[in-house]
Amino acid sequence: MFDVDILREAIPVIASAALVTIKLTVAAAAVSLIAGTLLAVLQVGGGRPGYWISRAYVSLMRGTPLFVQLLVVFFALPLLGIRGQAFLAASIAIGLNSGAYVTEILRAAILAVPRGQVEAAEAVGLSRAAVWRRIVLPQAAITSIPMLTAELTIILKSTPLASVISVTEMTYAGVLIQARAFSAIEVFLPIAAGYILLAQVIARTARHLERRLQPLRW
Repeated sequence: MFDVDILREAIPVIASAALVTIKLTVAAAAVSLIAGTLLAVLQVGGGRPGYWISRAYVSLMRGTPLFVQLLVVFFALPLLGIRGQAFLAASIAIGLNSGAYVTEILRAAILAVPRGQVEAAEAVGLSRAAVWRRIVLPQAAITSIPMLTAELTIILKSTPLASVISVTEMTYAGVLIQARAFSAIEVFLPIAAGYILLAQVIARTARHLERRLQPLRW
């Protein structure tokens, strides 16, 4: 039978772990967006060396499991003198993995920017860096919002992997409670609801942002 007492005891713990999930999602998304933007610019505007560096990174990240990447980063950080930083390792690993997909999303969006806008900007004397900063990247970012939203949701759903290095996010908190209470349904139903709620918040925020920025598109 469904035990309401277990549910009542589990909710505060799950809510606390949800904050860790949110922080991990935000940190990984920041790493992903920075890495993806730099690599997309490198691939499109960095000449042949930049193109091949970016392609090699994308192939490496997409060709190896996130689980393995997470362990590599976790055990590599102590070699750099950084110890006991499981949250940092998870943020970096999930972010760098996602960055490969963000690279491809932004690359396609950059290539979709009308060439005439770039030529017009160059004709009025804007530097190459200014063209990228003021014309290309803002337009590409607006175009990419739907796909970036989907990628952010994937990052959210990847956070349970951080449990393998003892980051107590929502799923791992549920596992710990279930091991103590010997009951799963009362624990994992609210966890599933929590992920759905967070995904809905991401989707609704992205739709609102897209509507607000729509007039700025070409």
